[in-house]
Amino acid sequence: MAVAVGDQFLQGTTGRNTRGMLRVIILCTIAAAAVSSRLFSVIRFESIIHEFDPWFNFRATKYLVQHGFYSFWDWFDDRTWHPLGRVTGGTLYPGLMVTSGVIYHILRLLALPVDIRNICVLLAPGFSGLTALATYLFTSEMSDSPSAGLLAAAFMGITPGYISRSVAGSYDNEAIAIFLLVFTFYLWIKSLKNGSAMWGALTALFYGYMVSAWGGYVFITNLLPLHAFVLICMGRYSPRLYVSYTTWYALGTLASMQVPFVGFLPIRSSDHMAALGVFGLLQLVAFVEFIRYQLPSKQFQTLLRSLVLLIFVVAFGGLVLLTVSGTIAPWSGRFYSLWDTGYAKIHIPIIASVSEHQPTAWPAFFFDLNMLIWLFPAGVYMCFRSLKDEQVFIVIYAVLASYFAGVMVRLMLTLTPIVCVAAAMALSQILDTYLVAKSPSPQVQANGSAETVKNTASSMLPESLRSTRSPLVGIYSYTSKLTIVGSVTAYLLLFVLHCTWVTSNAYSSPSVVLASRSPDGSQHIIDDYREAYYWLRQNTPQDAKIMSWWDYGYQIGGMADRPTLVDNNTWNNTHIATVGKAMSSREEVSYPIMRQHEVDYVLIVFGGLLGYSGDDINKFLWMVRIAEGIWPEEVKERDFFTPRGEYRIDDQATPTMRNSLMYKMSYYNYNSLFPAGQAQDRVRGARLPAEGPQLSTIEEAFTSENWIIRIYKVKDLDNVGRDHASAMAFEKGNKKKRPSKRKGPRVLRVE
Repeated sequence: MAVAVGDQFLQGTTGRNTRGMLRVIILCTIAAAAVSSRLFSVIRFESIIHEFDPWFNFRATKYLVQHGFYSFWDWFDDRTWHPLGRVTGGTLYPGLMVTSGVIYHILRLLALPVDIRNICVLLAPGFSGLTALATYLFTSEMSDSPSAGLLAAAFMGITPGYISRSVAGSYDNEAIAIFLLVFTFYLWIKSLKNGSAMWGALTALFYGYMVSAWGGYVFITNLLPLHAFVLICMGRYSPRLYVSYTTWYALGTLASMQVPFVGFLPIRSSDHMAALGVFGLLQLVAFVEFIRYQLPSKQFQTLLRSLVLLIFVVAFGGLVLLTVSGTIAPWSGRFYSLWDTGYAKIHIPIIASVSEHQPTAWPAFFFDLNMLIWLFPAGVYMCFRSLKDEQVFIVIYAVLASYFAGVMVRLMLTLTPIVCVAAAMALSQILDTYLVAKSPSPQVQANGSAETVKNTASSMLPESLRSTRSPLVGIYSYTSKLTIVGSVTAYLLLFVLHCTWVTSNAYSSPSVVLASRSPDGSQHIIDDYREAYYWLRQNTPQDAKIMSWWDYGYQIGGMADRPTLVDNNTWNNTHIATVGKAMSSREEVSYPIMRQHEVDYVLIVFGGLLGYSGDDINKFLWMVRIAEGIWPEEVKERDFFTPRGEYRIDDQATPTMRNSLMYKMSYYNYNSLFPAGQAQDRVRGARLPAEGPQLSTIEEAFTSENWIIRIYKVKDLDNVGRDHASAMAFEKGNKKKRPSKRKGPRVLRVE
């Protein structure tokens, strides 16, 4: 008998070890798939930084690696926002740069001198594998099914909603922030289950890391208090909740305040007041629970009502007073734009002008989540069946993330983790039910076991239809099992195919390198951006100031290494409006603005020849709106529309439109590419006037191969035409003596 027991023990141990080893192998495979699916951009193009913001992050990381952490912390960048500059160390989230710098130095210590550019390019794919692992741990805390965690990890690894911000070269804050978001939630659930100060401290540690990495940390700052508040309202207060929340809040707040860009916001911003309020509420509830055991019930009820009313009135009155006095900052415009989708367009047009701040179209949910979108509600519904403390968190997270993802495209990123988790819980339930070869016994069906949904459904069937009586008929028959499992397998294969296609075609093309297909199917690379930035780097003085719309500021600083007037930081709305006014005004008005800001070159993006829709003419109305917000008497949006309310660039364009600097720079010399009177704008689908615009205060310096980037040199005062009397008067009245402008080399336009 002892031998038999020993054999069973060894078999059980061997089985557990085998399952554990298989789980590790599967997780490693999922991580490898997550990394490899994000490398299409490197394979098809090259190891290059994408988009706009990543170029500043890359530039800042290079500065950190070259000059050290303390120099980076005190870095004043005088080559941006000319002539204002930028206190860089106090106006960014340094977590991304510090992470890359630490990896760089560790690899150097290991005698692996990997270039910092390759580390930055591959950082997001590397962290996506960690995100898949964090999703597995998080889901395992929510479900008893071992397959749920593995499915959630696989979904998180390849879902386009997350891949869109984590492909190779997408060196933005979200590259590490989504891993920190999911892992912080896992640690919070772990600390809540165990009531452990250690797990609460770990939650605070990774929360502090999250604060240093991304402004989206505010989502965590408000979601955890909301979870605690809902549990209190449900009557689920416990010492575990008190220990976990107070540990997280105290240590996490101190950790977040170490980031200079955040500073004292956790105690002086309305965005953080919910966390502080719930912290105070927990102290009150804990005190009440202590008093409950010291006083008779009647006296306790009277004391409780009086105490709660008094503290609520005092706390609310203090919050209102501090907000009115300015001690606590009010809600930001970005916050109001989340609740009113039209708020930003009216009050803060610079926020509304960003495409990723627009409301999400319904097809985007299916494009980024595919079949998970209909498994998601099923998983949330399953949480209601038992509704443990951790499953309450799933429900709250799902509701909030669904709303925010609907009002802002960018926040699809925060919805994706919970969709993967809920969908995995639902799908694992289906697979656990139908992958079992043996059908459940009638007794189990009658008892309604909580293990699977099948029991409830089966108990409602007539005896003659139960698969235990007839294995070929019923919802648990072999036919049903094969049908369900086959259908789920087909869906999963289609899901993988969809994710691969979306990643390959939609999310793996860098914005600085465009690609098109020739009639024979071959790929044609359009490299106008880098061509133009390289021209600026090689043919202009190092201190030449470049004026462009703010979208291109980071790229000019990163690739051309030239000072810019505005960039993607968008911290000074007036300075951006100044550039918008210069672009939307006549030359007589624009030239003094450019001279005042010592502009040497003006860069614009024009897609009329190639059919590139992301050009400055399509963005022009936002320049007008932002400028009108500062100078409503000088710049009026309605002047750019025809009497019929149309925005046109052809013969029917308004005089204000045709005389604006942006219009002239876009279409200058454009007619020379077409037969007389046949010039076409392929983006707007319009035929241009027979006579093109003329320029007097600036001259063409460079046009890229496909006419996507056009660069103009601002003329010195002596070379400006005499008809610009206002510009002459401005220079004459400017008492400050200007240094002589350097003249760059004569360069022919590339055609």
